[in-house]
Amino acid sequence: MKAQDFLAIADKFHLGSLPTEQPHPKTKQLSTLAKSDCLKAVTLLHQIDLEMLSVLRTKLLEIKKLSKELKEVFSKGGRVFLCGCGATGRLSLVLETIWRHDHPNDNRVQSFMAGGDVALISSIEKFEDYPDYGKRQLEEMGFKEGDILLASSEGGETPWVIGAAERATELSSYGSYFLYCNPDEILIKQVERSKKIIENPKVKKINLSTGPMALSGSTRMQASSILMYAIGLALNGTEKGSEWIEESFEGFNKFFSELDFTPFADFVIHEADHYKKGDYIFYQSSAFLGISILTDTTERSPTFSLFPFENKNDEEKAKRASLVYLKLMGATSAEEAWRKLLYREPRTFKWEDSEGFGDRTTHEKLLGFDISENIVMERESYLKGKSTTFIIEQLGVDLHFKIDDLNWSTGISHLNSLEIHMLLKMILNNHSTLVMGRLGRYEGNLMTWVRTSNNKLIDRAIRYVEILLKEKGIKKSYEEIATALFELKSELSEDEPLVMKLVEELS
Repeated sequence: MKAQDFLAIADKFHLGSLPTEQPHPKTKQLSTLAKSDCLKAVTLLHQIDLEMLSVLRTKLLEIKKLSKELKEVFSKGGRVFLCGCGATGRLSLVLETIWRHDHPNDNRVQSFMAGGDVALISSIEKFEDYPDYGKRQLEEMGFKEGDILLASSEGGETPWVIGAAERATELSSYGSYFLYCNPDEILIKQVERSKKIIENPKVKKINLSTGPMALSGSTRMQASSILMYAIGLALNGTEKGSEWIEESFEGFNKFFSELDFTPFADFVIHEADHYKKGDYIFYQSSAFLGISILTDTTERSPTFSLFPFENKNDEEKAKRASLVYLKLMGATSAEEAWRKLLYREPRTFKWEDSEGFGDRTTHEKLLGFDISENIVMERESYLKGKSTTFIIEQLGVDLHFKIDDLNWSTGISHLNSLEIHMLLKMILNNHSTLVMGRLGRYEGNLMTWVRTSNNKLIDRAIRYVEILLKEKGIKKSYEEIATALFELKSELSEDEPLVMKLVEELS
């Protein structure tokens, strides 16, 4: 794509007015705090997550209604499908994994994400920009009459998700729910595709607006957390009842609000110091916890312009090695590791007629990401730096974290599977965000190292350049910045700060 191609469709991706894209007023100094007062930064992010949970409390009645409908679908032999792209796709896969862990051999919950299971570990750029791909994946999953789709989009504007949600209404009388995190009035005014689905009487809606993210635009944080918890509560409520939903939420909210997260400041500092020395980290865990750990570590790449998980079949893997990799204990091959992680066979595909995506979504591609115990020896054969292991495991009734001499545990005997994953997700989201802050991977609370892998992120990068130039007293038009961005983009590697380089060039 060239600048003129993007500018021809840019009006469809002008998303700066959406709260999920705006800077959070409480975290304007987040990058400074991460470096100078990590303890205060940890406490601040904990408070923002608590605010998200307070929003969810106001939505429990809607979640109960959703749960009642899901129970009806199950009672009539139907299935519940979950879908999303990027962070919402990964949370969909996490929720299916939790369901399968708690309900062995139960296929009533099915999930899929833009690009298939490969996208869980390797972002498939621009796939989400095609609504027809969402429709096609839904059809190929076997969605039919009697089934229901829960389609989640943090921003409420993702073309792929909207395509899948609309198609579901044509295939089943139960149709779809569309769950999202921006106000209706703004979406209807600013984004035509959002207006279309919000006003579609066949699509049921649950608005879970949480305001700005702790890190601007980083919807892997509060937006995906509220979506994951809401859908998870609704699924669990099909068996445990509507009263349980409220009791469970209040119990977890109390636990999370009282938990002391301050020890994680030391973990943040310690992991960041390893990277500063040129070291690599292996996150080691079990199959049950592994998918939430993989989700967080995968999402660090597009958020902070880090090299993604390298594929063992990539000839350039030594030059593009990821800072982290997942090691799944008890798995002795890539095939076994992926089956254990997902609690099912992987879902991959190859579309010969897709826009250059054919080989990026295949089973062979997925197995090239070896997350078994073999990955340690494999990586040591080509990595130059030292490596250390960050262990996250369930030890008896405790969730335990250990890296080198640092240890921290919390009791989880009273938590269900969903709550354990919610706790782990929020801990890791905040931990990795602050690690990247200490490495200078954002300025204030702006994602200045964002990778422009789709049209939404191109728009975001342009807006951030505009903000930073304005702070310098320099005024450039959207079109001027877009043109310069595309010229510079081709010259930089994927681990360089496009936004900051562009600000420097235009200053």
